[in-house]
Amino acid sequence: MSNCASNHDTRATRPRPSPARGAGNCATSHDSAAPDHETGPAQGAAGDCATSHDPAAPDHETGPAQGAATSDHLVPAPAGQAYPRLMDPAEEILDIVDDQDMVTGQATRGTAYAENLRHRATFTLARDPDGKIFVHRRTATKLVFPGMYDMFVGGVVGAGESYDAAALREAEEELGVSGLPAPTPLFKFLYDDGKGGSWWSYVYEVICALPVRPQAEEIDWYGFLSPAELERRLTEWPWTPDGRTAYERLKAHR
Repeated sequence: MSNCASNHDTRATRPRPSPARGAGNCATSHDSAAPDHETGPAQGAAGDCATSHDPAAPDHETGPAQGAATSDHLVPAPAGQAYPRLMDPAEEILDIVDDQDMVTGQATRGTAYAENLRHRATFTLARDPDGKIFVHRRTATKLVFPGMYDMFVGGVVGAGESYDAAALREAEEELGVSGLPAPTPLFKFLYDDGKGGSWWSYVYEVICALPVRPQAEEIDWYGFLSPAELERRLTEWPWTPDGRTAYERLKAHR
């Protein structure tokens, strides 16, 4: 349990609602129409060629076109895995864990978020063969962190699922690929949102040489950014708070 947040209060198992990524209500809703969002791509669509998208291009002020992935393009699940998952995400069963990341029970995702029950999540940094980082913007319909940017692909770990299995599953789902190499585990830390919610967060990295087809219902813009470009955008675009924390820890880890 390296890099555990030192300000976590293990007594706060059922404080006021403060959901993590996924389903639930979020107090940090981002309005893509707000004036301060003009520095980044506007909500909308991203074309098929994420690898060739230049965030600094003139048309970036009005926003790139939407990604090609639609709900009709479901990527087959690898043998032995059961996705795409068609259930209501709020009904997904998660392992509930303690401050030592030991399983203490199970609950639906909706309950875990509503009651701030500690659970598990993965964060995978995906790079193309040239070292550029996959960055995306969450759709405005997402209940948690809508319209915010993230440099990781990932999500919650299902009940009985390993971190490694969840990292690969989530990466393939969000990138819209099949046959991705197993992500490399780097480190784990306990993220605390400062509002009573916390989740064990395992950070991974992977090289993706496959054409990406992100899920249109999850992502409404994406591109591969150089590390320097990503660093510049950190101060210009609104980022998911847990992803931003994981990225800062990743830079320190290196």
